Amino acid sequence: MLTLGFGSGSRSFETYRIPWVHPDDSTGECVMVEAQVRSGMRQVLSVGVLALGVVAVLTSTASAQSSDPSVTFARDVAPIFQEKCEACHREGSMAPMSLVTYRETRPWARRIKAVIESREMPPWHLDQRVGIQDFKNDRSLSSAQIDTIVRWVDNDAPMGDLTDMPRPMTWPEGETWNYEELFGPPDLIIRSPAYTMPAKAQDVWYKPVVETGLTEPRWVRAIEIRPSTPEGRRITHHALARLQQEEPEFMIGNDPDDIGPGLFMEWAVGKQGEITRSDSGKLMLPESKIVWDIHYHAVGEEITNSAELAVYFHPKGYAPKYRQVLHLIHGIEGGSRGLDIPPNTVSVHQGFFALKKAGRVENFQPHMHLRGKAMSMEALLPDGRRRMLNHVDKYQFDWHNNYVYADDAAPLLPKGTLLRVTAWHDNTSANRDNPDPSQWVGWGDRTVDEMAHAWVNITYMSDEDLEVELAEREANQLALTDQQP
Repeated sequence: MLTLGFGSGSRSFETYRIPWVHPDDSTGECVMVEAQVRSGMRQVLSVGVLALGVVAVLTSTASAQSSDPSVTFARDVAPIFQEKCEACHREGSMAPMSLVTYRETRPWARRIKAVIESREMPPWHLDQRVGIQDFKNDRSLSSAQIDTIVRWVDNDAPMGDLTDMPRPMTWPEGETWNYEELFGPPDLIIRSPAYTMPAKAQDVWYKPVVETGLTEPRWVRAIEIRPSTPEGRRITHHALARLQQEEPEFMIGNDPDDIGPGLFMEWAVGKQGEITRSDSGKLMLPESKIVWDIHYHAVGEEITNSAELAVYFHPKGYAPKYRQVLHLIHGIEGGSRGLDIPPNTVSVHQGFFALKKAGRVENFQPHMHLRGKAMSMEALLPDGRRRMLNHVDKYQFDWHNNYVYADDAAPLLPKGTLLRVTAWHDNTSANRDNPDPSQWVGWGDRTVDEMAHAWVNITYMSDEDLEVELAEREANQLALTDQQP
């Protein structure tokens, strides 16, 4: 019996070996193969939901070939998996099985169909009927892609012609940074001191302070956080990095509405990192410090871990026009003490955040725990209009998705706009993640407690710059309309 825990709410799973008949790729003969299937939990570190299904039986090479060859793995399905799945589902990555080759994929065909039809996988939990639907990091499958995979499975999942296979993807070996391909190696890596989590212990919130070592002001264009080792991912619930620095008056002025550094970055399972646009950034000053807040939980064996913060700078001497700040926006009126979730109920709470300056909302990242059900973010404009930005109707605690708006879709909002965050919690037996629906639940750091907030990056600007941005946005949209036939 192995245990993977979150806070004091641990989950257990067992490992089974299930044989199936599988054609050998080189000989075409059928051979017996064993797979390890873990049951009793939803895989947190990856798309492990697939591993919960019963393995399909492939009894002969002929059964892999359909009488209807209109959809094949080689020509139609493999390109989709390369685009949407292989980032996790490949050898040595976080997923429990690889979906790179036909031999690796075929035993999971029926389960793949089930989780993509329900849109459980790939993890993208937005309600696609309302709000903004244009994102930089959209990993969801289109309706056409889902239809292709479903037809492939329904036609007995044929391999097709090997010559139709797309060229294999090239993935970096070992532990690499997500943005290294875009920007090269990080310009600065800041590590928290190592912490050893005992095999059995209460949850720990580790808060060391580390010098950045900067000797001159630098503007940041991208940030990543990760546990230092694969084993460290098992005990790291989340990690926050707060930027501590003194900002002299000439940097922020005397206006009480000027914005300080805010939270530098937050990491949880499913989040890659943050990238600012070329016209914006986050400012780091000399003698600044990173104040870590790392939530560790015991998993049944002693593990030592550090958190690593990778920083990518704009070129020296470059000062972006706008400053971006990461905010925690509560979905609870009156702050965290207002969270009240009675037993056996579905509860709704709301919170508000006022924009003290005009700004561009860059993303929406809901954060709740096991009883989290849904979250929305709306803009209440000064003129009385209301705009639904996004609604996550299938929130999953296992995946802390960060929905990053495309450049021409990011909301441009005037000073005085209220952002309203609404959070729904399901404390009933209908919620399969609920550890105990008979318990009252309030706010707390433990996973068995609850939270209700959104992490939102806002790029602040003057009222005049907002008008310029709005005019450029309108001109771009008109140009696209003119190009349409």
